[in-house]
Amino acid sequence: MSITFDKSTDIFQLNTKTTSYLIGIADGKYVGHIYYGKKLDNCQGGYALLRTEERPFVPSANMRDKAGFADGFPYEYSTAGVGDYRESCLSVRTPQGHRVCELAYLGYEIFDGKRELPGLPSTFEIVGAPAQTLEITCKDAALGLTAVQSYSVFEDSDAVVRSVRLINEGQQPLYIERALSACLDMDDESFEMLTLTGSWARERHITRCPVTYGKHAVSSVRGCSSHQEHPFAALVTPGTTQDAGEVYAMHFVYSGNFLALCQKSQHDSVRMVMGIHPEGFEWVLKPQDSFQTPEVVCVYSDQGLGKMTRTLHDLYRGHLIRSPYLHKKRPVLINNWEATYFDFDSDKLVEIAKDAREAGIEMLVMDDGWFGKRNLDDNSLGDWTVNEEKLPGGLPALVERVKAEGLSFGIWFEPEMVSPDSDLFRAHPDWAIQVPGRAPTQSRAQYVLDLSRPEVVDYVYGCVAKILRSADISYVKWDMNRQFTDLGSAFLPPERQGELPHRYILGVYELQERLVTEFPELLLENCAGGGGRFDPGMLYYSPQIWCSDDTDAVERLAIQEGTALLYPLSCMGAHVSACPNHIVGRGTPFETRGHVALGGTFGYELDITKLSAEEKEKVTKQIGLYHRYNHLIREGVYYRIASWRENHLYDCWEVAAEDGGEAAVTYVQVLASPNSRSRKIRLKGLDEKAVYRLEGTEKIFAGQMLMYGGVLIEPQEGDYVSQVLHFVRV
Repeated sequence: MSITFDKSTDIFQLNTKTTSYLIGIADGKYVGHIYYGKKLDNCQGGYALLRTEERPFVPSANMRDKAGFADGFPYEYSTAGVGDYRESCLSVRTPQGHRVCELAYLGYEIFDGKRELPGLPSTFEIVGAPAQTLEITCKDAALGLTAVQSYSVFEDSDAVVRSVRLINEGQQPLYIERALSACLDMDDESFEMLTLTGSWARERHITRCPVTYGKHAVSSVRGCSSHQEHPFAALVTPGTTQDAGEVYAMHFVYSGNFLALCQKSQHDSVRMVMGIHPEGFEWVLKPQDSFQTPEVVCVYSDQGLGKMTRTLHDLYRGHLIRSPYLHKKRPVLINNWEATYFDFDSDKLVEIAKDAREAGIEMLVMDDGWFGKRNLDDNSLGDWTVNEEKLPGGLPALVERVKAEGLSFGIWFEPEMVSPDSDLFRAHPDWAIQVPGRAPTQSRAQYVLDLSRPEVVDYVYGCVAKILRSADISYVKWDMNRQFTDLGSAFLPPERQGELPHRYILGVYELQERLVTEFPELLLENCAGGGGRFDPGMLYYSPQIWCSDDTDAVERLAIQEGTALLYPLSCMGAHVSACPNHIVGRGTPFETRGHVALGGTFGYELDITKLSAEEKEKVTKQIGLYHRYNHLIREGVYYRIASWRENHLYDCWEVAAEDGGEAAVTYVQVLASPNSRSRKIRLKGLDEKAVYRLEGTEKIFAGQMLMYGGVLIEPQEGDYVSQVLHFVRV
C-alpha cells in the first residue's frame, strides 16, 4: 500500500496489494484518469495516456476548441455545462438559474489513515491493516465551490475507496442538483456490463449485457437500494469467468436512491459513474456549508470475477462490518412468521420454543403481530405497545418463559412505517411523507414516516429502545416493507424538498447508529420486504441482512449466488422453511433446504411443532452440520464452482480455509439427467502439496489432483438433491 505524487510528471500513483491507480494533472488544471490495473513498479510514460498531445490539445494550447477537449478528456470527476456532454458527476444551479461548473486543480494532501464520513457508513482502518488517503482539492472560482476528491487504500486490500466533499466558499447559496461519488473513464475493451437485477422474491440475479454506444444503467428511485436493481456495476472483458478476464467494479456504500451508469462515447471510451440518483434530488448548499457524498468501493481484477468477489468479501469483513458478531458463531434461530403469521399467543410461541430447543435451536424470534391491535397487516404500525391479549404479562413474561425453555429471544420491528389506522397517524398525520392536497398512496396499507424530522427520529428510537430495555432481547429484525411515493415533507421548506430522500436515509443511519451504541451486544439483522435494502451501507450497522422472503431452496440458488458475488456468506440471512414452499409452492427435500441454508446465517422459518419425528431428527442433524462447518462459512474463502443459472442442471460452491487446511463443497443437483455419468468438479484454494481425506470416507486425494484433475460427483436419483463434501488436510 502506498500513495505517491511525482511532481516531475504530475502523476499520482495509488498502489494496493496487486493493483495501481494513476491520476494525472493536465495543463495544470484538469484532473484526469490515466490507468487502473495490474500493479506497476514504474509508471514512466503513463502521462501520454491522457492524450494531451493529440488534437484538440489542452485548452492553454488551443483555447478555440476547449469544448472538444472537454468532450474527450478522461476526467476523474466530471462536471456539467462546459463541453463534456457525457454523463456528469456534478451539476450545480446558481440562484440566477445557471448550471455551469468547472473544477480546476488546486492541490493535494496525502496522509496516513482515513477520515470518517459524518452521518454516513464508511470503511475504516483496523489494527494491523492501516489506511492511506489522497485528497485532491479542486475549485470552481466563479461559484466559490470547492470539491475534495478522496481516495483511500488499505494495506490488506485491493480496493480503492472514493468519495467527494463539496464546500460552498462563496457568498450565495448553491443548489446541488447532482453529486455522484465516483467516475472512471477508460478506453473500451468490448466491455460487457455486469449487474444484479430482480424483484421481490427473486433478488440479485446476475445479468450481463454488451456495452454498446449510449448509456446503460441500473438505478433506484424507490427510497431504498431496492429488490429490482442493486448499487453495483462491473465492466468485464469478453469471456470473463470466475478465474480469468478483467473486471472493473463499483459498489455503493449507501442504502437509498442510486445511479450506476456506463456510457460508451463517440470516441470509443467508456465512462462509468456511481452515486446518489439525481432524479428528485437537490441540496441547498449555503455559504460555508458542505455536502459529503457516500463512498464507492472500486475493485480491479485481472483474475476474473472470483478475485473481485474475494476482494470485496475481505474488505467488508475487515473494514466495514463493526458488529461484535462478525467473528462469532450466530445463534441458530427459528422465526415464527411462516409458522403462525399473525395467529399466535404466548402459549403457541413457548410451544415452538420447547420443540425448537429439543432439536438444538438456540433462539426464538417473534415476528409481526405482537403490538397494537395487529392481527392483520392493515393497522398499528407506529403503535409499538405490546398486545397483552396475545402476550399476557407483556414481553418480560414471555421472554422469561422462552428463556426457561433454554432459548434466547429476538423480536421484529418495522419502525420506519406508520399505518393509517394507528394512534400515531391519528395524532401526527404530518409525520408521514405526503404532498399536501393529495391523498397519499398506500402500499401494504401503510405510509412512510418522515425521518428527515428530528422529532420523528427521536420518537421511533424511543419506541424501539423502550421495548429493548423492557426485557432480555438479544436480536432485532429491522424491517422496511414499502417504498417511496408522494415525496413531500411538512418539515422541510419548499426549497429543500429535494433533500428529503437523502435526509431520510441519514435518519435511518442515525437510528441504527443510536441502536448499536446503546445496545452494543445486540444482534441486528436488517430486512426490507426480504432483500430490498441489502447493501454495504446497512452492513455497517448489522452483520447480516435477510437475503430474500423467498426461502425455496431452488430459488435461493440464484439469489444467493448473486448475493455472494459481493457479500460474505455470513451476511446472508438464510433459513430452512416448510414445503410446499409458501411462495412458489415447490417441494424440495429437507436435506437440500438445509444444505442451501448452510450457505448463509442458517435458521428455520416453520412450525417445528408440526414436523414429524423424522423431520425433527433431520433438524438436529442439520444443526450439527452448522456447528461443524460454520467457522468455514463465516471466515473462509468463497469460490463459485458452477452456476445452475448458467448450466440449468446443477449448482456448486466451495468455502475453503484461508490456509487451505480444509474445504466444504456444496453440490445441488437441480435437475436429474437420463443416461448421465458422473460430473467432474475442480476445487480451488487448497494446498497443492497436501493430501486430503474426504470426511466420512477413507478416500484420500492429493491437493493438486482435487484442484486440477477434480473429484467425481455421482449422479443422484431425483431432482433438487444435494450433498456437502468436506475435505480435510491430513
